[in-house]
Amino acid sequence: MKKLTSFVISSLLLFGAVACGNNTAKTSDSAPDNPSVAPSETPSAQATQAAEKDAESQTRRNQLNADIRAHEQRNNGLNSGSAKNRSEAAMASEVRSKLEANIPKGHLTVKAAKDGTVTVGGTVTNQDQLAKIPTLAKEIKGVTNVVVNAKATKAKG
Repeated sequence: MKKLTSFVISSLLLFGAVACGNNTAKTSDSAPDNPSVAPSETPSAQATQAAEKDAESQTRRNQLNADIRAHEQRNNGLNSGSAKNRSEAAMASEVRSKLEANIPKGHLTVKAAKDGTVTVGGTVTNQDQLAKIPTLAKEIKGVTNVVVNAKATKAKG
């Protein structure tokens, strides 16, 4: 029985470690891996249309906004409403959700640091979307500085 219990616990720990291995949040599969590097190519028209269809649905936007509210409520309960002790992963996830809900055609990555700096990389389709990134990111509790390495490009078609 002891062997079985230790095997089950070890398996759960291994599964959890593998599942939590990558802290860089992405808005799409075609987003660049590193938000600090400028994008080398624009997304294909098919990829843009698929992302747009999903992200522009009201259901998806409602889900993203509900996720953001849930994160904020959890933070308020754990940290008495302050932004202290927020994990980088939590900030990155919330910023990614915020950007995905408000910039539906973007292919963006988000990386957060302990000091509240968020770095956003990837591509958006126009300058207006690019200009929205800092404002939207700073709406998330704990974000103090936003570095935008994203570019505005036209999608290939």
